[in-house]
Amino acid sequence: MGYIPLFLTVGGACLLFFLTVKNSLQKKLNLQKELTAQLTMAFPEMGITGFENLDTESIFENLKASGQKKSKVEEALKLLRQLKINRLQYNQLIKKAPYNWVAKMSGFQEI
Repeated sequence: MGYIPLFLTVGGACLLFFLTVKNSLQKKLNLQKELTAQLTMAFPEMGITGFENLDTESIFENLKASGQKKSKVEEALKLLRQLKINRLQYNQLIKKAPYNWVAKMSGFQEI
C-alpha cells in the first residue's frame, strides 16, 4: 500500500514532462511554419513551398541579387535569422537525452 502513491507521483511527473516537451516541440514547429509563411507572403517571387528543406543562405543570396528595396531585404533578413535560430533550437532540443525520447515517441523529426 505504501508504494502506490509513490508510483502515481512518479507516473504523473513523467506524464507532465512528456506533455510539456511535446507542447514545446509543437510550438517550435508551428513557429517555423508561421515564419516560412510570412517569408512566402512577403516574397512570393522566391517560390518558397515547404519549411522543412528551406535553404536560408540561398534565399538570402537571391534576395540580394533581386534588387529589392533595402528595407524589404532587412525584413527578410530578420525573418531568415528567426528561421535559423528556431531551427537550431529545435534540432538541439531533439538531440538532448530526455527530450529525444519524447520526440521519438511523438514522431518529431529534425528540420
